[in-house]
Amino acid sequence: MKAKQFVFAGTHPAGVEPPREAVKVDDQLVRQLKARAAKLPIEGQLASFAGATGWLNSEPLSPAGLRGKVVLVDFWTFTCVNWLRTFPYVRAWAEKYGGRGLVVIGVHTPEFPFEGDIDNVRKQAKALGVGYPIAVDTNYEVWRAFDNNYWPALYLADAQGRIRAHHFGEGAYDMSEMILQQLLADAGFSGFRDDLVTVQPEGTEVAAEWSSLESGETYTGYEQAEGFASPGGAVPNKPRTYTVPSRLNLNDWALSGLWTITGRAAVLNEANGRIVFRFHARDVNLVMGPPKGAPSVQFRVFIDGDPVGAAHGSDVDGQGQGTADDQRLYQLIRQRGSIEDRTFEIEFLDAGAEAYCFTFG
Repeated sequence: MKAKQFVFAGTHPAGVEPPREAVKVDDQLVRQLKARAAKLPIEGQLASFAGATGWLNSEPLSPAGLRGKVVLVDFWTFTCVNWLRTFPYVRAWAEKYGGRGLVVIGVHTPEFPFEGDIDNVRKQAKALGVGYPIAVDTNYEVWRAFDNNYWPALYLADAQGRIRAHHFGEGAYDMSEMILQQLLADAGFSGFRDDLVTVQPEGTEVAAEWSSLESGETYTGYEQAEGFASPGGAVPNKPRTYTVPSRLNLNDWALSGLWTITGRAAVLNEANGRIVFRFHARDVNLVMGPPKGAPSVQFRVFIDGDPVGAAHGSDVDGQGQGTADDQRLYQLIRQRGSIEDRTFEIEFLDAGAEAYCFTFG
């Protein structure tokens, strides 16, 4: 099933960083978008959810059982910063239109192994406030049924179960909502205002500062790692003491201390190990945490060698201290001033930390 993509900005495919484009919506563009939403092509049929390994917030749903409803299918995974930045809109649409003909289904397809654990999905969905039905897609069966390749990916189906549009990644919120409104009106639903939702995102949900962003998603596991600058390179799957070179170029990173670099993560073997990253962005996020069932890991964050102070992210206090108690995405830096090349450093005070992937905003 292939649908027409109407904007391509801020998606999260494996190993691909797409172009980032922001669309400013003015009155003329609104008229154009509304005209387009009224002439949507048929792009295929709503695919099956039968491959889901479980459901949260709902009994299992099917295309046949959803006939008569407009359906929004949102592919997500809880560590994906691109999805986190789209979630305020999906949540607002579910609240505004959920009782007026719209069914929102979040298909949770994991990127990292710990995201395939339904207990982790349940816990993070509750923490994030995902209240609509969730198809837990641990084995990628629903992902393949939709022929999907991205987090996040939005598929919009009409009341006859026909895909009418989709969007990969962040952005295009006004277009997406206008399409929802058109599909609902075509199906005879009413009782909702035709204005567009407004959101007030906080923390990791705030849109990236695209104009100043020069650092991209960076994995720490050897299968996808780029920019690793510790002398001697990575030794796969064996403990090794790493050091930080005297100079890091932009988007280079290095380890200090005794680490084991696995295919998907860098795992700290002894306390006081560090990761250092030369970056250019407003935000620094890191997917990390203790191993499943292990105690939490304490950490400290520095920027250019000093405590982060006012540049701390939502998971760090003003002294740069934080606790990793779950495997998830942590916002470590949010700069309030001018953006330039800076050096980020995180020191883990306890052994066992697993670091998976840096993202920026």
